[in-house]
Amino acid sequence: MEIEPEQQQLIGVKTIAAAVKPMQKIIRTVGRIEYDERRLATVNTKFEGWIEKLHVDYTGRYVKQGEPLAEIYSPELVATQQEFLNVLKWAKPSKEQRTQNTDKTLSDMLSTDAERMVEAARQRLKLWDITDEQIKAIEESGKPIRTLTIYSPVNGYVIQKMALQGMRVMPGEKLFDMADLSTVWVISDIYEYELPFIKVGQTANISLSYFPGKVFPSSIDYIYPYLAGETRTAKVRFTLHNPFAQLKPQMFTNVEIKIDMGKKLVIPDEAVIDTGTRQIIYVDKGEGYFEPRVVMLGLRADGMTEVIQGLKAGEKVASSGTFLIDSEAQLKGVKPLEGHKH
Repeated sequence: MEIEPEQQQLIGVKTIAAAVKPMQKIIRTVGRIEYDERRLATVNTKFEGWIEKLHVDYTGRYVKQGEPLAEIYSPELVATQQEFLNVLKWAKPSKEQRTQNTDKTLSDMLSTDAERMVEAARQRLKLWDITDEQIKAIEESGKPIRTLTIYSPVNGYVIQKMALQGMRVMPGEKLFDMADLSTVWVISDIYEYELPFIKVGQTANISLSYFPGKVFPSSIDYIYPYLAGETRTAKVRFTLHNPFAQLKPQMFTNVEIKIDMGKKLVIPDEAVIDTGTRQIIYVDKGEGYFEPRVVMLGLRADGMTEVIQGLKAGEKVASSGTFLIDSEAQLKGVKPLEGHKH
């Protein structure tokens, strides 16, 4: 079909050469900051007792690893310490007898039994979560410690505090929930039809309205193995470093995932006329002649469309004014050609 240069100018016809280019798809979604589950800790006890002193008395407080949280009095724990001291007293004469006893074999047996009993008593204290330093203090003082101090297992924030002054605690009862916020997770939703493009390791830019203009680079480190039935979305996870605790759980984020699609033969989206049953392009054959051609299309991303069949690299196609060209072709009864493989 021929279109005179003056008419081309009038209807705004422009052409572009089909080219093999790297395609990059960007998936835009939203996310939410969550606690890094690997950095959560719960504080409880393995014995019954009463909280006599509460060092951390409000939720949200930052504590360092090893910082005291509470002091607990437990009659059972005091009795266990006293048993340990009694074993120590029994074991000391055994060592003195070893030097006086003429039967070396008997002396060695008594000494070994005493050491075993001391070690068993020490291990029992450790099972109560009494530290080596606390056990050493018991040995040196010769007296039981009245209250056991509970220490923070991590650097982090108290996100739940169940402990109260004077409260009775039972074995396994939760006293504090702690969260280390030095890293946080971002959980985003990806639609089902976009999942084929998503892979672990793909880079993403994460932004928050809380930090205008600031971008947090990250990458996908986990894709959850299930879909949400109501929204037909899957969750993907990113990890962000958060040394100053500026990123707070439950903040909303914007997420852009960059996907490298490889090199493809592409043309602009505007070059394609979709009739609903087939896709048509107009190939510039030179000297004002345009050939309507049916093509098979593939991926679409950022205004570009992949051509799988019907066009070769270097062939020029109409990239604007295509609908007017198509109207002219229909008026003249010009039928599009079936495309060939490129």
